[in-house]
Amino acid sequence: MNIMDTPYLLRAETFLTLTTLIYFLMNGAQLFETAVIVPKWTSAPQESFQLFKGKYGLDFKPFWITLHSVHELSFIAAIVFCWKLEGIRNWLLILFAIHFAVRVWTLVYFAPKIIEFQKIANSPNGNVDVTDRANRWRRLNYLRVSVFFAISIALLPLCVELLNNILGK
Repeated sequence: MNIMDTPYLLRAETFLTLTTLIYFLMNGAQLFETAVIVPKWTSAPQESFQLFKGKYGLDFKPFWITLHSVHELSFIAAIVFCWKLEGIRNWLLILFAIHFAVRVWTLVYFAPKIIEFQKIANSPNGNVDVTDRANRWRRLNYLRVSVFFAISIALLPLCVELLNNILGK
């Protein structure tokens, strides 16, 4: 590949770095939630659902909707601004496809289940045995967070490659 003009490469690097940093921020929050909060609310469903109870109960929706929205936009911007860099573009498209599949899984399975658990916690008739469902959610969440983390790690070599292009290496 011929070295492209520096302003193009700098814009591409800026947006690729931005989406990578946002991904790591998102993964940090996911790791914290997975390591600290999820074990608490899945430890003894019904009793442990107290974390969701009442007007001061945990509600992850505003945080995750905002963070994922910002990240989706930055990821798409990185693809757009790296479009002329075939190798980087192709890897970004692959990683975005994997990311998108896991996001769909999140929207189809994880989000509705956590909302269901919150409703059970706040229901006067919440004497439903959900231990197996909560444990399944926790186990699958480990897999989901691992895939998101792997994607963010896979972005790092792309940042390095683009930086090498800027530096002319």
